[in-house]
Amino acid sequence: MSSPNPMASRGSRALNRLFARLSRRQRGATGFVSQPEPRTVGSFARGRQLIAGNLLFAGYLIESKDTGLWDVTAPNAAFDAERHGFAWLDDLAAVGDLAARQKAQAWLWGWIAEHGNGTGPGWTPELAGRRLIRWINHAIFLLRGQEREQSEAFFRALSQQTWFLSKRWQGAPPGLPRFEALTGLIYAGLSLEGKEDLADPAVRALAAECESQIDSQGGLPTRNPEELLEVFTLLTWAGAALHEAGRGTSHAHNGAVERIAPSLRTLRHADGGLARFHGGGRGLEGRLDHALAASHVRERHADGLAMGYARLSARRTSVIIDASPPPGGAASGNAHASTLAFELTSGRRPLIVNCGSGASFGVEWRRAGRATPSHSTLCLDGYSSARLTDPARGTGVEMLVDGPRHVPIELSEITDGFRFQGGHDGYERNFGLTHARTLELSYDGRGLAGEDMLLAMEDQAKRRFDKAMDATVLSGVGFDIRLHLHPDVDAALDLGGAAVSMALKSGEIWVFRHDGKCKLALEPGVYLETGRLKPRASRQIVLSGRAMDYATRVRWTLSKAQDTAVAVRDLSRDDDDFLR
Repeated sequence: MSSPNPMASRGSRALNRLFARLSRRQRGATGFVSQPEPRTVGSFARGRQLIAGNLLFAGYLIESKDTGLWDVTAPNAAFDAERHGFAWLDDLAAVGDLAARQKAQAWLWGWIAEHGNGTGPGWTPELAGRRLIRWINHAIFLLRGQEREQSEAFFRALSQQTWFLSKRWQGAPPGLPRFEALTGLIYAGLSLEGKEDLADPAVRALAAECESQIDSQGGLPTRNPEELLEVFTLLTWAGAALHEAGRGTSHAHNGAVERIAPSLRTLRHADGGLARFHGGGRGLEGRLDHALAASHVRERHADGLAMGYARLSARRTSVIIDASPPPGGAASGNAHASTLAFELTSGRRPLIVNCGSGASFGVEWRRAGRATPSHSTLCLDGYSSARLTDPARGTGVEMLVDGPRHVPIELSEITDGFRFQGGHDGYERNFGLTHARTLELSYDGRGLAGEDMLLAMEDQAKRRFDKAMDATVLSGVGFDIRLHLHPDVDAALDLGGAAVSMALKSGEIWVFRHDGKCKLALEPGVYLETGRLKPRASRQIVLSGRAMDYATRVRWTLSKAQDTAVAVRDLSRDDDDFLR
């Protein structure tokens, strides 16, 4: 994929503004032909906070008990996008009482009064699609007790946005934004009287996007697991709406769903959350379960990679590894330098994690979260295995470049478990070194054995390593092997500093040991989660050493303590810390 074209972005914004203004001429629909069953999943806790006046969007909290949602000054564009997308309507509907409905009605008709004339930042194809889905899903909830005047304004706004989408869906960037735009257009075309003729072009366009964006592994070019879940959810919603209207789905649409579902099962940890790679989070609570159930696809992924990730799993333990080159070109705008990083979850409890996306905490946190040291893998002298470009002129997007190009991997079954072997050349250009990693998970899921190697294999690579050694006056090339711990893990150095003991809330005890060739430390870390007010403090295990030869090997193990039971009744409840 090519890099974003700033001129094209400016042109797209101008066309959005033009067609948003022209949408004022559209006559309102007279009602619904059919209405899809609401499928969006909201958060009861978030809904209660919204009713109380706590507006938490894009990591910013604004307390606004008496001020309307559209009277609040947005701190940044991401905050604006979240409120204009109306996903918060799912949260208010999850509460569903009178106070929630009155708040939802006030905010919706407030939007119509403020922005229904085609003005404001909410008139982009992806936000219009996201908004239409919510308005149609929750129409009964919203229209209850409203007068004819409000009802007519509601249907007029729906018609305007539907027409706008029919003209501007192509302006949405490929990937999730375009899937949102097309799904919204299909919803509206099937639901609104007089708009049925808009559904067919959208159905054909959605089929084309399925063929161009969903690869043979059931993955997206961005390799973002959470984004894949969102696309999968939209496809299941669109499919269900078509079936309820007495229409079928295209072969391409069905094929995409059948390819994605097994990949999502591969990318799902033992606790039900998604692996956090390339800008993605764990996924909204309950969305993955709902989407998989709605798809009616029961197959699991065959042995091998799913969207470039490898999985080892046994009993209560899951290990998910980034086993492919990072995304390139336009797909790399949120990509991370995470090749060969892994995450490990035991039962309901994440143990080894990546720091995650810092996008909601500002530019510096976003950059830090994308760097290799923010992932559970090896990095050289603070270097990342890929670089970030200067922000693309006019777009502000930092692309990931100069990443690993060759990432050979092998998955196999061994005498007492499962083995992953992989390597990448992300450090070869500067240091002449290839990072090779082996991970072996025992059949009982109680132990993970790891081996990290730094190798200068070819003559040219050896010359580069010699040059790097000369630059350090033969003191060696420094490296760190980092294993980031989830914030809920209670960790302490043990055995006189030779091991790290980790206690999970479930009562399990895990112990990290190494072969003694490196310096072991337990250092501060961070856990970055979208939707929180600030990064969460955590810890990280750091093995530090220096590569002095053409081959450097470090072995380590991560295993449950012998007195940890085989089966653990995890009865500890997670506290509701929504506003922390």
